Amino acid sequence: MTPTRRDFLAGAAALSTLALHDDWLPRVEAAVNRAGGRPPEALAGDESFWFEVQQAFAVDRSVINLNNGGVSPSPRVVQDALRRHLEFANQLPAYNQESILKPQVETVRRGLARTFGCDVEEMALTRNASESLEICLLGFDLEPGDEVLSTTHDYPRMLTTLKQREVRDGIKLVQIEIPAPARDPGDIVEAFARAVTPKTRLILCSHVVFVTGQILPVREICRLGRELDIPVIVDGAHAFAHFPFTRDEIGCDYYGTSLHKWLTACFGTGFLSVRKDKIAPLWPLMAAPDNLAADIRKFEEIGTHPYANKLAISEALALHNAIGPERKAARLRFLRDRWAQRLAADRRVSFYTRLEPEHCCGIATLRVEGLEIDKLQRYLWERRRILTVYINYNGVVGLRVSPNVYTTVDEVDAFATAVEEVLANGLPT
Repeated sequence: MTPTRRDFLAGAAALSTLALHDDWLPRVEAAVNRAGGRPPEALAGDESFWFEVQQAFAVDRSVINLNNGGVSPSPRVVQDALRRHLEFANQLPAYNQESILKPQVETVRRGLARTFGCDVEEMALTRNASESLEICLLGFDLEPGDEVLSTTHDYPRMLTTLKQREVRDGIKLVQIEIPAPARDPGDIVEAFARAVTPKTRLILCSHVVFVTGQILPVREICRLGRELDIPVIVDGAHAFAHFPFTRDEIGCDYYGTSLHKWLTACFGTGFLSVRKDKIAPLWPLMAAPDNLAADIRKFEEIGTHPYANKLAISEALALHNAIGPERKAARLRFLRDRWAQRLAADRRVSFYTRLEPEHCCGIATLRVEGLEIDKLQRYLWERRRILTVYINYNGVVGLRVSPNVYTTVDEVDAFATAVEEVLANGLPT
């Protein structure tokens, strides 16, 4: 059949779209070069710059996704890399997986270690923050009566892990309450210090509180733990690649995170960083051979699994580094302020964290006096196709909102407008 003019135009459009997404890295780099020395805050609202970043993502714009704190879409190039590595592995799995793809994981390890600011031999690639943190929470030798100090706002799976140790090992989970909003970070550090007893053997601390977006003073908490000779495990699920910091800037020895949130790597990727002299005493989640006793790779002994997920992290890192961590954080705060400041004009609206840069970044949770938040969340999704998160967890009842770098100002404005209409007219019946 002879191709028609319509077929030609459709094919040209498809190739144009493909090219638009295939050349995402030079487009972002060109946008950065054009920006010159403009500070991140000045660039945060430059839509021509962020348009180039948005083109790296193939998202469905018929819905507005403001739940990137749960899991974020991956850029097209990450998805393409994942498919490419999986297809290659399946051509000759027994050889291609172990002999070709597995050695390439070391390149990813180096990239993550460089970005996080640790030695390459202190970086383990895991499947998510939960796996990373459970390695630590279950890997310490604890005796009956030993106490583990945490908070009422730590992630449920981590608290469940410790409660299992209560049942199996006779330890005691001690939880402190964190005010929401927390007015003074020093109050949080003081609360941890007051809760320490002679039986405290371990501290679990979130870098960013998942229900509120509150950034906790982890550097001071890690310093407290070091002064008292108590290991501190930092839950970084919502922090890494969200705003700039390095391992030594926060001074932690154990750090676990997911990479499918703010780094926008594919689902099933995370890392655990353990300082070198702490590796040998920490038990792996799954048994490892003796020759790996002091090797960070012992925490990766999980049996047969796809290396494609890990290898595709490199593309996500490339986009993150091309944008620049400072620019990224400034953009996320710009988007947050764009909707939060509009809604804050109504005195019924308040937030579970302060909005200054040292207190939160892209995640914020709002509450509305006299309004049932679960019904608001349902209305936004069912009537407006805006995805947010209803939070009802240990005293926090609110709507969690978390855009990402692919989010447009029009999408953020649509959310703010929808909530303003509800504030003005109430929820429709």
